[in-house]
Amino acid sequence: MNNKNLAWLGLCVMCLAKLAIADGTRADTHAPIGVMAEHFHNKGEWMMSYRFMSMDMQGNLQGTSNISSDTIVTTEANRFFGNPNMPPTLRVVPIEMTMDMHMLGMMYAPSDRLTLMVMANYIEKDMDHVTYMGGMGTTVLGSFNTNTTGWGDTSVSGLIRLMDRDDARVHAIVGVSLPTGSTDETGQILTPMNMQPTVRLPYPMQLGSGTYDPILGLSYSGFGDRLSWGAQWRSTFRTGDNDDGYELGDETRLTGWLSYLFSDPVSASIRLEYFDRGNVSGIDPLIMAPVQTADPDRQGAQRTDIAFGLNLAGQHNLDGWRVALEYVIPVDQDLDGPQLETDSQLILGVQKSW
Repeated sequence: MNNKNLAWLGLCVMCLAKLAIADGTRADTHAPIGVMAEHFHNKGEWMMSYRFMSMDMQGNLQGTSNISSDTIVTTEANRFFGNPNMPPTLRVVPIEMTMDMHMLGMMYAPSDRLTLMVMANYIEKDMDHVTYMGGMGTTVLGSFNTNTTGWGDTSVSGLIRLMDRDDARVHAIVGVSLPTGSTDETGQILTPMNMQPTVRLPYPMQLGSGTYDPILGLSYSGFGDRLSWGAQWRSTFRTGDNDDGYELGDETRLTGWLSYLFSDPVSASIRLEYFDRGNVSGIDPLIMAPVQTADPDRQGAQRTDIAFGLNLAGQHNLDGWRVALEYVIPVDQDLDGPQLETDSQLILGVQKSW
C-alpha cells in the first residue's frame, strides 16, 4: 500500500472513531462500500456519496502464470508486424500501473418502488513502461511514463424494489452507461527506434468506452440479529463500435458478502467477487504500437477477489452519515496476456442520506 493510500486510510479510521459513539441506525444496513447500487430508498429520500478507489498493478501474467519482461519481448508476437517500423515481437512492456478514481453519486426515490441513481467518475491513470532496443534481443533502451486524467463514463440507473421485509430485500438494477469519458487521450512514448512521438494511447489508458451501454443487475440483502449477508449480479453490455472503430468487452461482477455487527454503529465485513471482462472487438487504427496494451485481443480478464471491510453509521446528531472502507486483494487471476496483474485495491467512502 503506497503512502497516499495510507494517508486516506488514516483519515478514514479517524472518521470512523468519531462516528461510533451511540445507539441507532445499524452500520450493516448497506452492503460493503465496494458494492454499487446495493440498496434502495423510501419515497422522498435522498443520498449523496463519495468513494475513493485506488488500484495498484505490477508485473505481468500470461493466463495464470507470471511472465518476465525479457520473455515477453523475445517470445510474444506483435500483431502489427509488417507495418512500417514494427518488429516481429513486442518491444515495449508495461511494468506498473496505478489508477485512482473519485466516484460521486446521488440517489433519489420518487416513489417507494423506484430509486434513481447517478454515478460520475473522475479518473487518473499512470503507467510505467520499459522499451527494448531495436527488433531483437533483451537490451533495454530506456523507460517512460504515460498519464491520463479526466472524467470517465457516467451511469444512470433505476433500482426497482421487488421485495422489502425486515429480514430481506431484493431489487433489480436497470441502467445505462453514458459515454462521457474520452477515447482519444494521447501521450509521448519511447519507441524501440529511440524516437519519442506523441501518439494515441492504448485502450487501458483511455477514460471511457465511447458507447451507450445497458447495465442490468439483481441485488439481495438479508439481515439477522448480528449477521447480515447479501449477493449481487451486475453487468455492463457493450452495444456496438464507437466512433473510433472498436467496442470494449462486456463486464460482469458477481459478489457475495457477510457482515458481523459489533454494535449498532460498527460492523465488519468479508466479501468475495468474481470479475469478468471480455476482449476488445474491432480496432482503433490510431492505436498501433509493439506493446501488449495496443492489442485488442490482450484485454480480457477473469479475476476473483477477497475484500475485508469496516463500516460505521453515524448516531444522534450524525444520523444519516456513513463511513466505510474495504481492502481488496486478488486470490485468482486469469488474463488474456501478457497483461498487468492487479496487486490490491483500496476503497474508501462517505455517504449522507436524508
